[in-house]
Amino acid sequence: MDNKLLVVGTMAYDAIETPFDKVDKILGGCATYIALSACQLQVKIGVVSIVGEDFEEKHLNLLRNKHIDLSGVAILKGEKTFFWSGRYHNDLNTRTTLQTDLNVLTQFDPKVPEGWCDASIVLLGNLNPLNQAAVLNQMTTPPQLVIMDTMNYWMDHFRADLDELIPRVDVLCINDEEARQLTDQNSLVKAAKIIQGMGPKYVIIKKGEHGALLFHQQEVFCAPALPLEEIFDPTGAGDSFVGGFAAYLSQHGDISFEAMKSAIIFGSAMASFTVEKFGPQNLEILTHEKIQKRLRTFNQLTKFEIALT
Repeated sequence: MDNKLLVVGTMAYDAIETPFDKVDKILGGCATYIALSACQLQVKIGVVSIVGEDFEEKHLNLLRNKHIDLSGVAILKGEKTFFWSGRYHNDLNTRTTLQTDLNVLTQFDPKVPEGWCDASIVLLGNLNPLNQAAVLNQMTTPPQLVIMDTMNYWMDHFRADLDELIPRVDVLCINDEEARQLTDQNSLVKAAKIIQGMGPKYVIIKKGEHGALLFHQQEVFCAPALPLEEIFDPTGAGDSFVGGFAAYLSQHGDISFEAMKSAIIFGSAMASFTVEKFGPQNLEILTHEKIQKRLRTFNQLTKFEIALT
């Protein structure tokens, strides 16, 4: 593997309200969270996205300073960046979308830079499946691993396009609600089997504060979420999770089921950092020492011995 991770997704501004506080404008977008999570490891990261003229130079520099290649990011003059506003309820598991302004997304025609058309891992962030497919169509060398995220909206309005794309994906990463909607099954085990039958060899089902499940053929791995005293803002946690997951596989050059187990733990650690502050603020200031300490905590959480009788 060439240690190159290509990310396609949104770069945005968000307005977020939680039971604890609110912010009227903060950096957001799935590609932003994915890249800021992935860059914690020694991985070459390229982003394909689109922003408006209002996207601040300091935020572009934030990503560039972390050695994230933005040559695939289009900046449209006279246009505004994608904007989302939402309010989280008391349990932080549910939220109400208050405003969605697609803005430049309505003109998004993703272009993969020449130097990234041979990336070993392609991560299709939560986006219109037509945009996701357009990126795959530009790869001159078939990726060794294609990871895809999606959501209910695309299932509701672009199901035919989604069904056409899913067979081209190696890892489908969705939450439990989305898995049930996609397969019309209440059992997540049955849902994972149906999804594997659609094409993906691996299925990750995120369960928020209850962790994540990884399925491959008859094998299942269950990863916990770290119990935290305070969860400040869950926005971007899923994107941080899949970004960390992909980066771990890329750095280690191993895409086996066993490697994915460790990758899920790393992704879970990155998600646990994200929820502790508004937006991606915690990802911006993470250190190697903090990550290692948290990984040791995960290790202690999951390691046990039991006497069999």
